[in-house]
Amino acid sequence: MFIDYAKIRVKAGNGGDGVVSFRREKFIPKGGPDGGDGGRGGDVIAICDVNVNTLLDYRYTKLHAAENGKPGAGKRKTGGSGSHITLRMPPGTEVFLIEEDGTRTKLGEITEHDEALILAKGGNGGKGNINFANSINQAPRHATLGKKTRELQLELVLKLMADVGLVGFPNAGKSTLLSVLSAARPKIADYEFTTLEPMLGVVKAGDYKSFVMADIPGIIEGAHMGKGLGHQFLQHIQRTSVLLFLIDINSPDAIAAYQTLRAELYLYDKYMEKKNFLVAISKTDTLSEEDRQQKIDELSQLFKEQFNISILPISSVSQYNLDKLKRMIYDTLEHS
Repeated sequence: MFIDYAKIRVKAGNGGDGVVSFRREKFIPKGGPDGGDGGRGGDVIAICDVNVNTLLDYRYTKLHAAENGKPGAGKRKTGGSGSHITLRMPPGTEVFLIEEDGTRTKLGEITEHDEALILAKGGNGGKGNINFANSINQAPRHATLGKKTRELQLELVLKLMADVGLVGFPNAGKSTLLSVLSAARPKIADYEFTTLEPMLGVVKAGDYKSFVMADIPGIIEGAHMGKGLGHQFLQHIQRTSVLLFLIDINSPDAIAAYQTLRAELYLYDKYMEKKNFLVAISKTDTLSEEDRQQKIDELSQLFKEQFNISILPISSVSQYNLDKLKRMIYDTLEHS
């Protein structure tokens, strides 16, 4: 089950208390203070793990707490430090701190395997009475408490790490294309929103050449405002290097479809406009040879005149132009 959002609570360990203690040994009636410091509380740490691909574990386990530090002891003994707790998360996870007033602050993100992000720091241990001894006060009878930590509420957001993002309306053929180009097996059916969660596939573009492609749930008009699958889809496009727009050759108005897709991306994140992209016309196998060529010529001219871009007609079923598409994508990635 793919989960790309979760809210959790974390609590670092409290620091152990310092202690008041005096040295007691035979023949040494006034041994002086020897109370040790408390141990430091454990941290809560997020670790990036490429073997994890979902936030599912954090959907159901809400509180993650590290161990408290141990109190100090006599004979100048420092208390043991609390054990850290590590939370393994998929690459592309962003972490936000939610304050009591609803303010949302980004703590950081993890993108590389074994990269660590401290979510909550353990409290320092308290000072034992040995720290307060001086020439004036040679027998201090006070120590300090360890620092108490507060429980934090965090928001986890996963944005997929992919080289290429497939962008298109529902039933544009994205899932079929991914299944043909890679070993991924997304759900394919003849109804809208077949893909309800993002899918990743590794596409081989030649000897020692490959890239990761993401099939993301289809856009509808108004997606940037949350309509359809809305933000659930759009956030995963942000990390991709190249966008591949898929336009169904049977679309009533391919130009309008393309403009809507571009507009939804721009309205969600203006940076999308700067990404490199390709445009492919899908499902060319559904037309007769004569109609297909006429439609392709018509669309090629329209896209050239209105946007000064070239289109590539493809068919996932007949695998028409798929090798060319892979080469074009790889070359675009090389220059991104």
